[in-house]
Amino acid sequence: MVLGGSAVDWAVAGVRALVEECAEPASLTLLSDGQADCGRVEAMMSDVDGRSLSAWRVLGKEECDALAADYYRQFPAIRGFREGHPCWRKITDRPLFAAPGEEMVILDPDVYFPNRFTFEPTPERGLLLMWQRPHCLLPAECVRAAYGAPARLAHHTDIGVAQTRAPLPLDWLEWFLGRLGGCDVPRVMHVESIVWAALAMRIGGGYLNPSKWICWHRSLLKRCLMRAGMTGPQLLRMERLQEAKCFHAGGVAKEWLVKAVERGWLKGTTDQTQPTPIVPFEELTPARFEVREVAKRAFHRLTGAAL
Repeated sequence: MVLGGSAVDWAVAGVRALVEECAEPASLTLLSDGQADCGRVEAMMSDVDGRSLSAWRVLGKEECDALAADYYRQFPAIRGFREGHPCWRKITDRPLFAAPGEEMVILDPDVYFPNRFTFEPTPERGLLLMWQRPHCLLPAECVRAAYGAPARLAHHTDIGVAQTRAPLPLDWLEWFLGRLGGCDVPRVMHVESIVWAALAMRIGGGYLNPSKWICWHRSLLKRCLMRAGMTGPQLLRMERLQEAKCFHAGGVAKEWLVKAVERGWLKGTTDQTQPTPIVPFEELTPARFEVREVAKRAFHRLTGAAL
């Protein structure tokens, strides 16, 4: 998990649920920024009582930098990429601590686990990602650069949870990031999603079962309810999590997560420790992407809100 000190305010709910509800041995590596951020993350782990984990550790960026300088010494585009948006380190820094063939489960700090659960088995080859109704591939110029690389992109990818094995295909990743713009890639969080979507089509895999691994979707109905006065935690209460393994409270929903959890509105009571089917990736073609862009602009003009 990659998180700065400011993410602790909402990450505590998900980390506590992970510690309490995960039914299999798990070790947790938390990658943060400077020493002050690491201190906040360590305090959070002391608060949630991580003793039920096999192990946990908090590492700052300086420690990761030393490893990355050697690990990526032949890959200047990757080195440059990891100095961009902090979220991009979910791609570059987790492999620094994994042996070849070792399982990597990469988590956003805004995921929550409502029931007793196990992760899905990580495939020997390929990538597992969460599914979301829209896509979060942006900015559009970076998506078009990816298509022009050329690269294929998976549709509906959500990066709340990613599972794969070390190492990533570094030669391909170096090539792709260079084609994406190298050091000139816009420092936008969602560029990470473009890289995961391209990697998905490159190495294969599939979506984690969308009925069990659920992503927050800011639907038109929810927008209307918010304008009518419904609070954020009340909106989260509408989510069907009784039989869910994981809920990704992405976007603005992360700000409501702790209150909804404290009120007991997201807590499930079912056993979700059995594996569930993986759904094959669906490709987002350039033509479908452009249709979506036209629809997004039309929606914005009509409602004054971004999709």
